[in-house]
Amino acid sequence: MAAATVRRPAYKDFLQPALHRRFSSSAGLLLGIGYLYGIALANWNSLLWSWFPIGPTGVRGVLLAFCGFVIIILRVAQYHVGLRTSDSAFQTFVHHAAKLQTAEAIFTYVLSAYVFSQVYLWSLSESAGLEWITYFMSDRARLNEKTLFFTAHFVILGVYQGLLHVFKDVDHVSLGVARPRNEDGDGGSKGGDDSYWKRFADQMPLKVLWAFNQSLVGLLLSIVVYQMFLRATLWRVMLLFLRPIYNLPRTNLLPASWPFSFTSLSRSFIASFLLLFLWTTGNLAFSTFLVKEPLKNGKPLTSESKDPNGSLLNGLKGKKLAIQCFAMWELAFIARDYPERRAAIYEDLDRKDGPMWSQVYGICLEVLKGLETRIDNHGKAPAPATPAAAPVELKKRTTQPPKEDAIFQGTPPKKNFRVEVEKVVNGVTTVPGQGSQLSPMAKRALATAKQQALKVQKEVTGTEDTQTVFRDLALKILNSAVGWPFRQEYGRRLAHTVLGEPYGEPSLYINATYALSQLAAHSLTEDKYGNVQRDIATTIRSLTAVTKKLDAFITTLSTHWTDVEGKKESGEVRTILDALKESLGLLVREFSPYARDLRLSMTDMRLAREAAGVASPEQPSVPLETRQVR
Repeated sequence: MAAATVRRPAYKDFLQPALHRRFSSSAGLLLGIGYLYGIALANWNSLLWSWFPIGPTGVRGVLLAFCGFVIIILRVAQYHVGLRTSDSAFQTFVHHAAKLQTAEAIFTYVLSAYVFSQVYLWSLSESAGLEWITYFMSDRARLNEKTLFFTAHFVILGVYQGLLHVFKDVDHVSLGVARPRNEDGDGGSKGGDDSYWKRFADQMPLKVLWAFNQSLVGLLLSIVVYQMFLRATLWRVMLLFLRPIYNLPRTNLLPASWPFSFTSLSRSFIASFLLLFLWTTGNLAFSTFLVKEPLKNGKPLTSESKDPNGSLLNGLKGKKLAIQCFAMWELAFIARDYPERRAAIYEDLDRKDGPMWSQVYGICLEVLKGLETRIDNHGKAPAPATPAAAPVELKKRTTQPPKEDAIFQGTPPKKNFRVEVEKVVNGVTTVPGQGSQLSPMAKRALATAKQQALKVQKEVTGTEDTQTVFRDLALKILNSAVGWPFRQEYGRRLAHTVLGEPYGEPSLYINATYALSQLAAHSLTEDKYGNVQRDIATTIRSLTAVTKKLDAFITTLSTHWTDVEGKKESGEVRTILDALKESLGLLVREFSPYARDLRLSMTDMRLAREAAGVASPEQPSVPLETRQVR
């Protein structure tokens, strides 16, 4: 048991070094790719200096690797766990478009692309024809527009990839779960660095193909944007900056030739592919290695702490979602694979805020009941904030004020808004004491025009209902690619409600479910003091309530009228429901023989079996004292 005087190390003190080691793996991989690029771009005038790392090749390799490092630094600064939750893609755009993180992503990609383009140009020989200044007839200098297009292409590519980075939510990292092991000992997650390297290698062929496609798309986009919008402006600006340095013509007229040739386009495509491969590899390595299991040398991260349970509690109670998710993942691993750490949880009774088990039990239930609370609040208007009214000091009257109301007059009739509007309109359009000023002929003409308009509408649309016409038009737009951002799809709405906003991480709820059920099940043979059995009944009832409510909500949630596809699917929420049923089924099987001693009624067990989908057992009740607790 932990002593009261031991300082509780923060969970982040163990998580951050682990994340730094994983960042180093990604950075080392990018450095190797940059070095290979440096060798490929070398002039090979010397057999030694063309590959020797301490020299021009090494400098070139470091500069090219820097273009990948800045993307990894961006990922470190902006990574988050949890899906972006909203009812539609347009709502996600409104929420994230004006954020500083979006501008940072675009700036980082543009900086990386610009540096890469200049290092690539610096590495080319003069025969490539991509110098900034070319000379014709003696010493007459000219600005080379092919080089200008090459640089502009990389800037446009950086903007495009930065927007794509934000749109695809590349900063999201998906954490794993500690799924209970099967009867043959196979679990839901495989440990070891080899499995992550294998996962990384398996995804590389698709990433290479993606980089090739994006290089082609980016080049076509640059040709269109440069030719239509940027050519004249960039030409004048570059001449303005270079005239003080070089003897350039005074005129700002654009060259009569094309700003690119087949050779320059080929080089642009090759350089774009190299840069996109660097970015893609860095992003894939970061996303793969950052989500390694919270283990070090085969043991939980907090095993090296002076107070392992205290550090774990610090992470479980953390305010940041990422820290809480990693801590819950580690707790699920402890509940599944580490008997000595489970025993430490059961036997840690003298903590300041209560026994270790009681705190873990309360945290897991609080996480799961959050699902239930959000489902209950679905569709309800948020309660308005009621600011505390400042006390008003009233002056004391010495005499009563005289009454001015007409006490013998009847109560005036209530005014209707529609009546008042009609009164105002009639007062404006008519003379007092007269009816409508329209002549009978004008009234007939107005009625005829209205009938003709309705007739034309019916011939075109087949209906006289204007509202139906607009609805049909809206559905046609929603069925197109233009209307996709405005669709409120079933899966989005379900995840938004169940997981919360702005981010929701399914693994937090899955690992909380597995950790709670595994600790409860193992307590039958490992809890020496019987501290866990007092909470088994509450645990089963709570899991039953959450499971039934989530299952019913998934079934009853209707599709929105903008959801033109109508697919009632949500993989993330369905995974949480499956974990709840699996954990509840484990508790029902393990504790059914002891239901009477645990004060679980037959109704409680029946509801639990129905929620978990477990068949009713045909075995007599066993006294709880027959457990093997020693």
